[in-house]
Amino acid sequence: MTEARPQTRIQKKNRETILDAALDVFSSEGFRGATLDQIASAASLSKPNVLYYFSSKEAIYTELLSELLDTWLDPLRALDPKGDPIDELVAYMRRKFEMSRQYPRESRLFANEIVQGAPRIVDEINGPLKSLVDKTAKLIQSWIHAGRLAPVDPYHLVFSIWATTQHYADFDVQVRGILTPEGDSHLDDAEAFLVTLYTRTLTPTSN
Repeated sequence: MTEARPQTRIQKKNRETILDAALDVFSSEGFRGATLDQIASAASLSKPNVLYYFSSKEAIYTELLSELLDTWLDPLRALDPKGDPIDELVAYMRRKFEMSRQYPRESRLFANEIVQGAPRIVDEINGPLKSLVDKTAKLIQSWIHAGRLAPVDPYHLVFSIWATTQHYADFDVQVRGILTPEGDSHLDDAEAFLVTLYTRTLTPTSN
């Protein structure tokens, strides 16, 4: 078998340029609305040049999703079973919120895929993602049984953290239209609000 030749610096740069341009297009147009012509234009490359690196629009989209899903799970993997439960969960919320700040295009790409029924990542959702969330739910439930957290549904807690943090990326236009903020000042306010919300929700009441 002939081994694949390592990519040159220019080839690596072009692949990265195509993926970055595709992320812009897919996050705004969705998979169905995006075209190879749009991606090529955004990358300032010809369509044949794009097809030299990727066989199809689907191939580009699948690679973006694969990289994104792994990155998206990292904050949940970072929960420390030996840490303080409230500190750990609030820190997880902060990590998710920071991802919405830093990766709004990626968040919208993921949201678009889920809205479409997740046809390209359903196996990952039913497999690795479900396993990780199940493991996290058991950890949260153990903290609750130990009296270290207020009684909450572990799964809906995780869903709530996803929803409240990713909202500021996925619905950025709506948030800005209502708040009309200067720059990103509203994101600092939102994070402070969520810290208070989850801290109060998770703190056990005194007997």
